Amino acid sequence: MPSYQAPLKDMMFVLNDMLELERYRNLPGFADATPDLVAAILEEAAKFCENELAPLNRIGDEKGCVRHPDGSVTTPPGFKEAYEKFVEGGWPSLTNPVEYGGQGLPHVVGFAFEEMLISANMAFAMYPGLTNGAIAAIYAGADEELKDRYLPKMVEGRWTGTMNLTEPHCGTDLGLIRTKAEPEADGSYRITGTKIFISAGEHDMSENIIHLVLAKLPDAPKGTKGISLFLVPKFLVNDDGTLGERNPVTCGAIEEKMGIHGNSTCVLNYDGAKGWIVGRPNEGLKNMFIMMNAARLGVGLQGLALSEVACQNAVAYAKDRLQGRALSGPKYPDRPADPIIVHPDVRRMLLDARSFNEAARALGLWGALQVDLTHKAESQEERLAADDIISLLTPVIKGVFTDMGFDNCVKAQQVFGGHGYIREWGMEQFVRDARIAMIYEGTNGIQALDLVGRKLALNGGRALRTYFGVLEAFMKEAAGEEGMDRFLEPLERAVKRLQKATMWLMENGMKDRDNAGAVAVDYMHLMGLVALGHMWAQMARVARRKLAEGAGDSRFYENKIRTGEYFMARWMPETRARLAKIEAGAAPIMALADDDF
Repeated sequence: MPSYQAPLKDMMFVLNDMLELERYRNLPGFADATPDLVAAILEEAAKFCENELAPLNRIGDEKGCVRHPDGSVTTPPGFKEAYEKFVEGGWPSLTNPVEYGGQGLPHVVGFAFEEMLISANMAFAMYPGLTNGAIAAIYAGADEELKDRYLPKMVEGRWTGTMNLTEPHCGTDLGLIRTKAEPEADGSYRITGTKIFISAGEHDMSENIIHLVLAKLPDAPKGTKGISLFLVPKFLVNDDGTLGERNPVTCGAIEEKMGIHGNSTCVLNYDGAKGWIVGRPNEGLKNMFIMMNAARLGVGLQGLALSEVACQNAVAYAKDRLQGRALSGPKYPDRPADPIIVHPDVRRMLLDARSFNEAARALGLWGALQVDLTHKAESQEERLAADDIISLLTPVIKGVFTDMGFDNCVKAQQVFGGHGYIREWGMEQFVRDARIAMIYEGTNGIQALDLVGRKLALNGGRALRTYFGVLEAFMKEAAGEEGMDRFLEPLERAVKRLQKATMWLMENGMKDRDNAGAVAVDYMHLMGLVALGHMWAQMARVARRKLAEGAGDSRFYENKIRTGEYFMARWMPETRARLAKIEAGAAPIMALADDDF
């Protein structure tokens, strides 16, 4: 059975040394986030994830969720009890609004905790993850009465939440949804329709489930401009806050899935269920995007988290498994064979994963800090810049993290050889679980199209200019520092390639829209490599300073630099290939007629 150990030291390095969270103590929520408190919180979180959730991961995969004839669903053995401990520990409230019972800590701290949850048990982590997204959407868009009625119990964790978008006939094209919302005299609505792929749609872990549902009013305009958002509880809530009668929303089936068996992915049937509108009529997609953007960052985190736990187990196996001798001569002559970690190809796979994990963790935490600054920075200019950066990078984090994370899970499985294909070792579950992250919350192809088709041009390209400004300011500031040339030179070349690719898109994307569609994924990955390289350059700079000061664990800082040098030498040259693919345009892709496939 695989094991998991939370990477606390690396997390604290990013939070304290790279991001320097103490610089933001003047902002709401940050004053309490002292290094000591954050360390204590994450240490307790690690214990919960390692001891309570990780042992349930395989059980959840093997037992799955069970739907009963009455439409109720039970989660795998141990899940309900673990969730009760999760709630008792106050974990659901960690970053949620203080006025509804939350602790109000920065999202960047919650992001670190969420990585641990997912690494330990991705299927379990989806239940509170979706709830946090629903809380954000309700908090931003609902009226005070709805917020007062639903948010306290959701923040406490006693009630959970979902998002209901997809229908059997439509996924990405939400303008085709058919779910109806009929207004009632009391101001509520009757919701009728079928939603599919609803994660955590029905289960036994919480007292109530609060569904956020996209539906259309009778007089709604066609397409996405006619979508409204509704809050539909599993159980109606009485005026005194107690639970009332069951709402007519039922689980018609649990999807038979490749992975994440411990999460109840449901077909939900709404048969005139009572709901309340969130926000203004026909503006539901805008309100739901609050939840969707949070979910996309969370899904990106799934790519990192599974890459981390898969890599940990592959490293342990590579150190233990004896097989053959090193090409350069025996490294462990006292043993019958060398451990496979001596072989360059095995080390390549392990370092691919490790160098991605550490950079992705830094980028994810930096991105979470931008979410905090979007709402809490002192000046409007700072809030706007942070919002621009995280809006631009959200599809990159979702798409690149999950693509590379899945690839790393496969590489970790490969380290095990034939044992990686056997269920007993747990690696094939990581591969199966990681695969969905590339698909849901908008496939990675859709993320790439969102990046090149919407985010680049938004506000006249302001977000991209802001991001290039951040990169250029850092490179200028770090220029000339001893040892930084091994990081800055590859980064500078990659930034120039990204700028060249952007100019190519501007010149050719409007001439032929297929050009934009054909190169979108390569552009997303080119930007992702630049962003990860930027993180490595920052971390190396900090590590070099720490070594010069003689502070802390010198071996940790030396290995940080070595791992970063690996990334710069082995990953950053890929930016050249991505640019070449972009400049090839759509012609090679569109040359075949449909019937010739």
